[in-house]
Amino acid sequence: MKEKRTLRIYFENDQNAVPVTYHLKLLVRHAVLATLAYEHVTGHSEVSVTFTDNEGIRKLNKRFRGIDSETDVLSFPLFEDGPGGADFGHMLGDIVLSLEKCRAQAEEYGHGFDRECAFLTVHSTLHLLGYDHVNSKEEEADMRRRQTAIVEGMGLGVGEKA
Repeated sequence: MKEKRTLRIYFENDQNAVPVTYHLKLLVRHAVLATLAYEHVTGHSEVSVTFTDNEGIRKLNKRFRGIDSETDVLSFPLFEDGPGGADFGHMLGDIVLSLEKCRAQAEEYGHGFDRECAFLTVHSTLHLLGYDHVNSKEEEADMRRRQTAIVEGMGLGVGEKA
């Protein structure tokens, strides 16, 4: 029997740059679920997603990473090595997404806002599951391969304008 996968996302909107629509929330949910499925994570998972703007993410980047510049997405895993102990189930952590940066990068890279938001959500969810890309070229290539496979599996390949 296939084990069930459930997900609860706690959304917060801390910006006014881009409207947070029901469609956007469903897209983010789909991206998290697609990542969990790709990584064979079953059972119940929880994540919080905060939508912010460039100034909001710059402040968080400075506070938590010591980098005084805007970025596109930040991940705050609850456990250093991915989902942890039985007492917590799969409480993964927090995703902070700059919708302003997402919109700009979608234009810069020549694809749609949905594809960029999905890509960044997948990227961040992989971080919550313990993946990283800063320690070696091999880790970076592995994470890039996973991100591409997941986003393409969602029907949002590089050429998609959704």
